[in-house]
Formats: sequence, C-alpha cells, structure tokens
Amino acid sequence: MNALIARLSLTGQEANDPEDFFAASLGVIFPDDVTNQHGDADHGLLYTSPHLPRGIPLALAEVKSEDDRRLFSHYLWNASLLLAELIEAGTLGLTTTPTTPRDKGIAPPVGEFDVSGLKTIELGAGTALPSIMAGLLGTKRVVVTDYPSLPVLQTLKANVMSAVQPKFAPAERFAVEEVVVEGHGWGELDTPLAQGNRHAFDRVIAADCLWMPWQHGNLRRSIAWFLGKGEKARAWVVGGFHTGRDKVAAFFEKEALAEVGLEVEHLWERDCDGQDRDWVGDRGIEDVSERKRWLGVGVLKRIRKSVEGEERL
Repeated sequence: MNALIARLSLTGQEANDPEDFFAASLGVIFPDDVTNQHGDADHGLLYTSPHLPRGIPLALAEVKSEDDRRLFSHYLWNASLLLAELIEAGTLGLTTTPTTPRDKGIAPPVGEFDVSGLKTIELGAGTALPSIMAGLLGTKRVVVTDYPSLPVLQTLKANVMSAVQPKFAPAERFAVEEVVVEGHGWGELDTPLAQGNRHAFDRVIAADCLWMPWQHGNLRRSIAWFLGKGEKARAWVVGGFHTGRDKVAAFFEKEALAEVGLEVEHLWERDCDGQDRDWVGDRGIEDVSERKRWLGVGVLKRIRKSVEGEERL
C-alpha cells in the first residue's frame, strides 16, 4: 500500500460481488498500480491520523442520474488526501508530512499550510476532507461547496457537520465559529453565496478539480472571486495526473491565470509516497501507472503591481 492511502479503510458491508473482489485485489495483482479514487455508496471510508483522537467516518453519495455520476463527487480522491496531510502538517508544526521526508528545496516550507485562525472555502469539495481537517485544527470559518446536486450536497453536508466537532479534534485546537455547506457552480457569481462572500477568504481550496479543461476558466474565476485581497491570501490547488498531465498543466498557464489577477507562487509535483520533484508541464510519453502516482501541487496568489513605489492589487 502506498503511504498516501495508508490512513484509509473501508467501512460498510463486505464485498460479495465478483467485481468488488477484483477491485479489492488490484493492489496485489498490480503492485505498482495506484488507486486514485476511494469508496462508493455501499462502502464508506474511515480516515485515521495519529494526530487526531479518533477516526473520521466519511459516507459517499449515492448518485443515480448520469449527470450526477459525471461529477465524480461521490469518491474521495488522492488530491484531497494530500491536501489534508499538508494542512495537518502545517497547522500542527510537523517537520515533515506524515509520510516520508520531502526532497529539499522543491516544495515550500510546510508551515505555509497553517490554517490557524483563518477563513477557508473549498470548491468542488467531494468528501471535503481538507476542509474537515482545517475545521478540526483551528480554522475560524469553514465554507464547503460543490456542484448543486441534491444527493451530493446532502451527503457532503452530513459528513462535514458530523465530523467538524470537538470530539474529533486534538485537545485545545478546535476553534471554528461557523461551518457552512452550500452548492456552488464554478463561475456562477450572482448567487447569494457568491455575492455575500466576495474576497472573504484567506484560503481557497480545490482538490482534483482540474480534469475538465472546459471548466478551467470558471474555476479560476471562482477562485479569484472568493480569495481575499490581503497579502497573505492564497489558493491551494492540487490535481492528480491520472486523467492526463496536459489537463493539470493547462489550468496553471500563466496568461490564463493573469486574466483573473492570479499567479503561481509555488508549483511542484509530489508522488503517493511523499517524494517531491520539480514541476514539468510536459514530460513526453509517460508510463500510465507511473504517472498516476504523481500529483501537481500549486499555490496561487494575487498579482500585485507596483504603482509609484507602493504595492497594491
């Protein structure tokens, strides 16, 4: 088992379908292959951490319509696992991620992922594990959003509201004052949620939301809309390469980000065992199994222009 998914275990009824047995055995049959999505409507997940007093149960939405299924919000994805670990390590002051030591000089100091006292919003949350982790470790305000699909939002709200509770938090860390779960379609900025929260957040989170290139522009607009104007406001965007490196790279194109006033502060790659390497937008022909092991991790900030010696947005 790779280190990234070591904290996960399935809950629910035992598998009795031949396809379930086959899926559960893939790690043995193909030891170098990596599972990028986890759980289903019949088998929820339990996320455990040595730094939390108890495991966090996560249910997965039961989606029936084809439109809802195409959202892929009814799974937990590796990008969410990685971002949750970064938030935990940064906020609790761990010297490394909870998996393996990082290569030097590629990723920013893990302390930059400290969410203590901040206001966060997650876009395309799925199971919202990063937001749950932030809410347990000292975030002041947590807003969680996904596409306004009723079954997805119902499960998402149940997970978040039941998990962001003092009993799951380390001693003296729980400080959240408000938890909100609402629907948000990327780029739809005339809704009450968007109108009431423009530039309201210190951190905007998006995990494994980059597989739809036709939605990149809308996602960038939503990030820029919700991201605060303070000098320390940042967006954390993590995307797995399992659907293609080109899709992840396209989101981080300099000119496209600049159109909404954003730029990359940090961008690197991390694999499922915690090893880092430099970001490369095009690595040529890649072995699919190897490519699936890696994720792109980006930190975005607002572009600041110098005017008459002063810094302003």
